[in-house]
Amino acid sequence: MKKILSLAVLLAFSLAMYAQKDVTKFLGIPVDGTKSEMIKKLKEKGFTECSYDKDVLEGEFNGTDVQIFIVTNNNKVWRIAVADANTTMNEADIRIRFNNLCEQFKNNKKYTSFSSSDYTIPDDENISYEITVHNKRYEASFYQKPDSASMAQSVLSKYPKEQLDSLSEEEQKEVIRELVSYAVEAASNKSVWFMIAERLGGYYIAMYYDNEYNHAQGEDL
Repeated sequence: MKKILSLAVLLAFSLAMYAQKDVTKFLGIPVDGTKSEMIKKLKEKGFTECSYDKDVLEGEFNGTDVQIFIVTNNNKVWRIAVADANTTMNEADIRIRFNNLCEQFKNNKKYTSFSSSDYTIPDDENISYEITVHNKRYEASFYQKPDSASMAQSVLSKYPKEQLDSLSEEEQKEVIRELVSYAVEAASNKSVWFMIAERLGGYYIAMYYDNEYNHAQGEDL
């Protein structure tokens, strides 16, 4: 066990030397920095300014035409909101779109979920009735897995590399517990979720890539 732990952490140590800040990413871009920096990076990905608002971008994402909104807190980006350009989908179409996204996230190895719930909408469920009468909110939450390099850094900040080979069995178990705890906490700050939104009787998907490290925590109160 000691040898396996040591080799695993030492391998991750080599990655940690090149690690960047481990935050939520959208199209490989960290959800961080200023709004102007984010707009520039998204334009480099092919998105263009919306005709009515230069701070809103539009383009194609995951095979769908979308609009992108950048949300900041204290001049730091904390959320990328992605909304379908088509806001007039009927119940059948929005059910298919929502369920397809659930399956795509579930099968994507970059993501995990802390819920055992099945987010998909049954074929016989009346979406309009559930929203209107029961105020039901259709949403699904997933989390981007933490980078292995950042996990290594969390261990090496407490256990110097040269001490790893001399850890007792109990200390090794403690390291593993810390790695698991770090992984859960790190993932919880890299939230990606989506919901069914309604506008003028039509439906669309709104998706959110949140960097909880930059989210307001009441510090300005």
